[in-house]
Amino acid sequence: MKERGISFKDVIDAYQNEKVDVLVEKAPLADAVLGMVVKHHPPPHVAQQYRIPQIWKGDLDSDIGKALLACSDDGPMIMMIVNMVLDPAAGPVAIGRLFSGTIKDGQTVHIIDSKREGRVQSVNFFMGNQREQVGELGAGNIPALLGLTEARAGNTISSLKNMSMFEGVKYVSEPVVQIAIEPKHPKDLPKLVEVLKQLTIEDPNLIVKIDEESGETIVAGMGVLHLDVATHRIQDTKLEIITSEPLINYRETVKGSCDAIMSKSPNRHNKLFMRVEPLEPKIAHMLRTGEISDLKDKKVVSDLLKAEGWDTDTIKRVMRFDSRGNVLINGTKGVQFVHESTDSINSGFDDTMKEGPLCREQMRGCKFTFTHFVPHEDTAHRGLSQLGPASRRACMGALLTAGTTVLEPVLAIEVRVPTDLVGNVATVISGKRGKVMDMQQKGASSIIVGEIPASETFTLSEEMRGQTAGRATWNTSFKEWAEVPKSLFSTAIADIRKRKGLAPDPPGIGEFIDKE
Repeated sequence: MKERGISFKDVIDAYQNEKVDVLVEKAPLADAVLGMVVKHHPPPHVAQQYRIPQIWKGDLDSDIGKALLACSDDGPMIMMIVNMVLDPAAGPVAIGRLFSGTIKDGQTVHIIDSKREGRVQSVNFFMGNQREQVGELGAGNIPALLGLTEARAGNTISSLKNMSMFEGVKYVSEPVVQIAIEPKHPKDLPKLVEVLKQLTIEDPNLIVKIDEESGETIVAGMGVLHLDVATHRIQDTKLEIITSEPLINYRETVKGSCDAIMSKSPNRHNKLFMRVEPLEPKIAHMLRTGEISDLKDKKVVSDLLKAEGWDTDTIKRVMRFDSRGNVLINGTKGVQFVHESTDSINSGFDDTMKEGPLCREQMRGCKFTFTHFVPHEDTAHRGLSQLGPASRRACMGALLTAGTTVLEPVLAIEVRVPTDLVGNVATVISGKRGKVMDMQQKGASSIIVGEIPASETFTLSEEMRGQTAGRATWNTSFKEWAEVPKSLFSTAIADIRKRKGLAPDPPGIGEFIDKE
């Protein structure tokens, strides 16, 4: 604006007097934006000197680290994929920043995260919304690569087979609402499968799974709006579909602890003793985020657990880390055949974590200890078919003895509305079992921050628009799992069990615990 001799008064006058065309000739917006980028955005070879230490945890003094810091075209090819786009004609397009080296058509690369190889069919460059084929690009650029069908957002690709990865993409939300989806005409099923596969590549927060009992295709998302967008994108492909009403995902967890209970195998020749207690929330969170897992380096896992107060002996005795936020520990001492029976016992534990006792929802936040084992001496009588069910019954019995509860997803909600309508918005939120947590004034508008159970959001749009005459804008995001209120507890369990075709009442403790 200084270079063109234009002040803010000139801009205001141009709009008031409808002389915007004159302003466009004097100071084109494209020139202003380009000048701003050139002046305030540092070039890659400058930016990487302070960015790399923040996003890459490898050795900065190594040859790889020096190449990354220098943004060197001559270094090893290292790129992080930040987005996947599906081109109708070309297939998946992997877009990301090339931090080091040069990438060329036909080059073979290693996808470090999944330990797979891929071949770059074509190196492209986006100019606005147009993709141009360039054949080769150097460090500092943002290539769009064709041919890497196995790559996903957050992956590190490199010409080297073994190197430290960039920090992966982490999603703060969980898919808490689901719908069943099927094609209107059975002949379109293969096309639906292909469209859903493409959607999950572009949107990792969209989860597609097959219900083993009903055979339905289930699509889970972060909210009703998220699923609406997904179904409209499917319909845009000229595919006619039928969807069910939205359903909420629930979870189960243990409330208290119990002494060891005993369950026998189906042939009555093996006895397993199990107890359970709540798992420390911080450890459960690390399990769900993948910081702790059976695949991670044992020393790293051990250090994390020691920091949370676990002793070395307990850490060594972990039998299974469950990614839902549960753990199974071997608490037996001097018992025969435990190690050769570990897989069978773990399978029963895994089954219980997939389907809890109250309404067959996933378990979270449970710490099981396998305290004693009385096996049959003959191998034929203590195989998977015997110890798997016994382990499952022992876990179920321990959970029911300790006391379990159902958790529902709670969403954070932020509403922007004119100040005179604040009371109307608060009424809508409180009427849906929600809470107003904070309220801020910004000019003529107010921002209301609150929380609301996901199960109450199905008619939120209609009620919010009705109460505010369409003048409110809002967004929701996953916040936490919270215990279902006692007044709704029995109804919630009955509804979930009815939907799944189960008996109205949960099983009793006596079904899982055996006497000596």
